[in-house]
Amino acid sequence: MTSVLVVNDQALQRLGFRMLLEAQPDLTVVGEASGGFEAIRMSTELRPDVVLMDARVPDSDVIDTIRRIARIPALPLPPDSRRTVPSPPRVLVLTSTGLDEYAYAALRAGARGFLLQDATPDELTAAVRIVATGDAVITPGLTRALIDAVRQERPSRLAERAVGLDALTGRERDVLTAVASGWSNVEIAARLSISPTTVKSHVSNILGKIGARARVQAVVFAYESGLVRPA
Repeated sequence: MTSVLVVNDQALQRLGFRMLLEAQPDLTVVGEASGGFEAIRMSTELRPDVVLMDARVPDSDVIDTIRRIARIPALPLPPDSRRTVPSPPRVLVLTSTGLDEYAYAALRAGARGFLLQDATPDELTAAVRIVATGDAVITPGLTRALIDAVRQERPSRLAERAVGLDALTGRERDVLTAVASGWSNVEIAARLSISPTTVKSHVSNILGKIGARARVQAVVFAYESGLVRPA
C-alpha cells in the first residue's frame, strides 16, 4: 500500500485528491497539509511514501520545503529488525505551465516528479505509483523548460560540474547518456548489449558517485556537465 500526504492550501482540492486517491485499492492518504511548514512536520511524523504538493504552498518557500522533505533522515531500526530502512518521502509537484521556472530548482532540491494541474485522474494516480517506486515523472513541456534552464547556466558552474565526470567510467558515461536521452533500463540494455540488471547496477553507481538521490537528478547532472547537450 502506497501512502500519500496531500499538500494544498485549498480544502476542497485536498478533499478531491483524497477521494480520488483512496478510490484506488493500492493508495491511501495518511494526512493533509495546508502549508509548507505543516507539510514538513507531517512528513517527518507520518513518513508517507509520496508527498503530493501543489507548486504554490503558503507560509514557506516551496523549494526549501521540497529540500527539507527530501532530506528527512531515516528512522533507526531495531538491531534485530529485518526490514529495510525506509526512504525519505518522495515529492511529486503539481504545477501549471506558468510555473516552469520552478522546475529546475525543485529537481535540484530533490523533487521526484512534476505533473501539470490539468492532468487526468488516471495520469495523477499513475504518477503517484511511479514516484513511489523511486522513478521520475516529468511532463514533456517541463522537460523542455529544464533543458532551457540548464543551457542558461553560468559557464563557471558548468565547469565545476564537468569535473564530476572524471569519477565515471566509460560505460557509466554511456549509461548516463542513455538515461538522459529518456531510454528505459530495458532499452539501454538492448542498445549497449548488457543485461537490465547490469544497467540498474550502473545507474546506482552513477547516483552514488555524483551524489544524486534520484534518476531525474542524474539527468540534470548529464546536461549540467556537458555530457549531453540539448538539440
